[in-house]
Amino acid sequence: MSAAIRVRPRREVRAARRPRPHRCWNHLVAAPLWPLHGANLGTLLRTCDAVGACLAVPPFRWVDEAVARGNTLRRPGCVHRIGDPLRWLAVERSAGARVLGVELADEAIRLGDLPAARGRTVVVLGHEQTGIPPEALDCLDAAVEIPMVGAGHSLNVAVAGSLVLYKLAGLL
Repeated sequence: MSAAIRVRPRREVRAARRPRPHRCWNHLVAAPLWPLHGANLGTLLRTCDAVGACLAVPPFRWVDEAVARGNTLRRPGCVHRIGDPLRWLAVERSAGARVLGVELADEAIRLGDLPAARGRTVVVLGHEQTGIPPEALDCLDAAVEIPMVGAGHSLNVAVAGSLVLYKLAGLL
């Protein structure tokens, strides 16, 4: 006979979580700087909330609308508009942040081997069809590869970003 599985009520789950006030730009930043599909941005915002990260997006009007539409949280998420992605990545890197790109590349770190972030880390996510632009690859400290066994070449931006954020947050 197996033990019955008890589903914890939401109140109990919330009470068990570590209190962790969000300090803007503190630790993890998801940066889908070249988005194609707005639906991915709302999903990433939800993941950012779950792991205590910020979301950095380009300042396009449709991006702001997509984030607002996709925000299923009961409060505003931590979203920052980035005017010039390449300059912003260079500034982050020079300020000591580790800049990781989720990309298929030589010498990429496999997701399973990625250690939890110990300091400020920016996770760069590229365009859904073309990846991270070549000119942005020079801004990366390392690339992270998500191994796949299926026929597809990659996951969508929201799924890939969520997996990497959870791993960096030490929650996987």
